[in-house]
Amino acid sequence: MKNLLSLKDRTILITGAGQGIGLAMSKLAIELGANVGGVDLNADGLNKAADELGSSFTPLIGSVSDQVFAQHAVAQLVERYDAIHGLVNNAGIIRPAMIEKMTSDQWQQVIDVHAAGSFYFTQAVGRHLIARAKAGEGAPGAIVNISSDSGRRGSIGQINYSAAKSAMFGMTMSAAREWAKYSIRVNAVCFGAVETQMTETIRNDERFRDQYLQQIPLSRFASPEEVSMPVLFLLSDSASYITGQILSVNGGYTIAV
Repeated sequence: MKNLLSLKDRTILITGAGQGIGLAMSKLAIELGANVGGVDLNADGLNKAADELGSSFTPLIGSVSDQVFAQHAVAQLVERYDAIHGLVNNAGIIRPAMIEKMTSDQWQQVIDVHAAGSFYFTQAVGRHLIARAKAGEGAPGAIVNISSDSGRRGSIGQINYSAAKSAMFGMTMSAAREWAKYSIRVNAVCFGAVETQMTETIRNDERFRDQYLQQIPLSRFASPEEVSMPVLFLLSDSASYITGQILSVNGGYTIAV
């Protein structure tokens, strides 16, 4: 029987791959048979990941908020592997501040990485996937955008992050509608609190941690490894009829029809 979760002979581009969830997704994708192009601004982290993951991992050092870099990264990966079959827009930063105290730089930096960066890579990879579809090279591929519960519910002290993560919903649904005719699938995954550096304040401060855990029916935080699995599922043939959807992976923190 065919393994529908296999990513054998496919090339996946993952942004924010130098640590945390991006690194976990890279490892899992390679275990499932894929080659991975990992994008990160953190050269040390990305090179360390390359040493760990071996020849199936190609480090692509640069900022996702640089549109020219996005185009070059896609071209470099296509040159090495002939094609790209999947994209995960995962790169992210936080610049916390209350609304009345937030600077324009704090606002713009987060918007540039999450919203603009995801658009630049979606556009660059999408152009490649469309060309493959027009050339009749089979089902061209899939894109997964990483969003957050903050985009659904808002987040105190992070209006920039919440706004950027809400933007991922519109980007996902619009791209899914535009590119369905090319059999390009586009979905989003909404994470809750995952055990990464970005959530250390919530997880290590008793006041925040206990209050947050009380709202999670599964009563625990997620590991980077377990939230990676639904993302890779959406890139695989198991999700061949799923597009334009927003999947919550948050232990039940948000439950809705």
